[in-house]
Amino acid sequence: MVTQLRLIGFLLVILAVLHGAFARYFNWRQEFAVVSLINRQMMYVHTFFVAFVVLLMGALCLSSAPELVGTALGRRVALGCGIFWLARLLIQFFGYSTELWRGKRFETFVHIVFTGLWSYLSGVFLLIGLG
Repeated sequence: MVTQLRLIGFLLVILAVLHGAFARYFNWRQEFAVVSLINRQMMYVHTFFVAFVVLLMGALCLSSAPELVGTALGRRVALGCGIFWLARLLIQFFGYSTELWRGKRFETFVHIVFTGLWSYLSGVFLLIGLG
């Protein structure tokens, strides 16, 4: 499981860095031009903090994988991470409309890839946390 956590750490650091491209990729400058300043800034701030939490979770996995697996506190932290990613997996199905990806080749591919990633993260963390 230590190797799995190190791989997860690497993937989470990449995911955190990718958040930096969201504004440009999703054209937020134009999309949010019509919303109030507070709503526009909340999107940027919340995206930053999601990326920051993902980065910290990745750093934890890279720096402390043996402790996450081998200590009671580590397993509790892993359980919390597992619940976090399980919630994200559920949001993948119940928080986003299928209209966003169904019938669209690239978007369907991305949906499948991230469904797999959220499942993998949930599974590993929950196995550690409950095991």
